Amino acid sequence: MRTSNGNDRDRDEAGRARNARPRDELGRPLPPGSVGVERIPEDLDLPPAESLTWAQELLDRGLAFNAHEVLEGAWKSCPDDERMLWQGLAQLAVGVTHVQRGNPKGALSLLERATRRIGLHEGPVPYGIDAAGLISYADELSAELRRGVDLEPGRLKPRLVAPPNGR
Repeated sequence: MRTSNGNDRDRDEAGRARNARPRDELGRPLPPGSVGVERIPEDLDLPPAESLTWAQELLDRGLAFNAHEVLEGAWKSCPDDERMLWQGLAQLAVGVTHVQRGNPKGALSLLERATRRIGLHEGPVPYGIDAAGLISYADELSAELRRGVDLEPGRLKPRLVAPPNGR
């Protein structure tokens, strides 16, 4: 399909633009024809536990942008009463992505939004999500960024689910 400026653009059946360009490990677009990291399907719809497991594996591998895309898929398909929680998880992953990209200002903005959304969830947090731990993690990361701390890659791997028995 051609856009108004005459460029060819990959679009879905509804005419929405798709971004098929390859991306690097931090989610930045690469030139067409480059080899990037494996993309997360745009129409991803997994059960919550599978989304959390896959997102955690990606975070542990330093692929926070891809983890964000998995969590975004969960947010787009979750029940309404979980929407803010999943949005907050996705924003946390994007915040980590901004840290990885060397953008502390963007990271702070996303981490603040993440803590607000995660904190809005009322009642027991589903699927073992460690809401309190993630809010604490984001607050600590934000404080370190404000102090100009150079964060080690191992510090950028938040735990999405609380360990069994709180260990």
